[in-house]
Amino acid sequence: MKNITSEIVKELIKEQFPSWSDLEIKPVRVSGNDNRTFHLGNYMSVRLPNAECYVPQVEKEHRWLPFLAKNLSLPISKPLAKGKANQSYPYPWTINEWIDGDSLRNDNLNDVSQFARDLAKFLTELQSINAEGGPKAGEHNFFRGGNLVVYDRETKDSIENTKDFFKDKLLLEIWQLALSSSWSSDPVWVHGDIAPGNLLVKDGKLCAVIDFGILGVGDPACDAAIAWTYFDEQSRNEFKNALNFDEGTWNRARGWALWKALITFNENKDKVSYQIIMKITGEFIKNKQK
Repeated sequence: MKNITSEIVKELIKEQFPSWSDLEIKPVRVSGNDNRTFHLGNYMSVRLPNAECYVPQVEKEHRWLPFLAKNLSLPISKPLAKGKANQSYPYPWTINEWIDGDSLRNDNLNDVSQFARDLAKFLTELQSINAEGGPKAGEHNFFRGGNLVVYDRETKDSIENTKDFFKDKLLLEIWQLALSSSWSSDPVWVHGDIAPGNLLVKDGKLCAVIDFGILGVGDPACDAAIAWTYFDEQSRNEFKNALNFDEGTWNRARGWALWKALITFNENKDKVSYQIIMKITGEFIKNKQK
């Protein structure tokens, strides 16, 4: 559902949560791909799935985020109320507590290496929480935490389609290395979308993590893809050392970053995805030469 407007949100609030109907409603400056998000007054936000495939996120977040929050040192999304469909909007939706902070950018950090260590600390805490009964990787979270082989055909097709831009044999080598190992320990919690838009910064430091829609349990490699999609060489090494992943898990993390960048570049030929792929290949070649 592409056209989710402030008027629809006002109707939903007035109908289902009338005590909040006098609060101002306006779109957030940057909204995600899976959901549209609106300010509700100064201290709440409204989050609405924009397609049926994202609907399972609502129940999952309400079920698990309060449990996870108790075990994390940083604030995370906090559901306050769950709305239901009406004649104007066809899916369940959520009211969350608003967390103050700006989405991660290249210019709002005091120290990117410290940020890398702080993010690694958060992920380590998340992975240490008891994952028994948690939602296993699958269609509900686009297989985050699952085996990368589910995207093998898609990735190889993208490599073939972009070989005029990149060294296809090198990309296949990186991809096959990612597929050559698997997570053999107990499943752990994964956020699933550790990306700048879901990492909040205040006073130059990581202050919160939001948008747990593709939360699941399984292999934590997917949560380290930001090592190539955001960090530079120094901060990437800081991140890797703080996470203490074995080489197989690190290789799979690189595979997750490569898959997403390839399918995006294959579709859009965008500059950002191109730069990520070049960063991945450059780092891989450098490490091979050591």
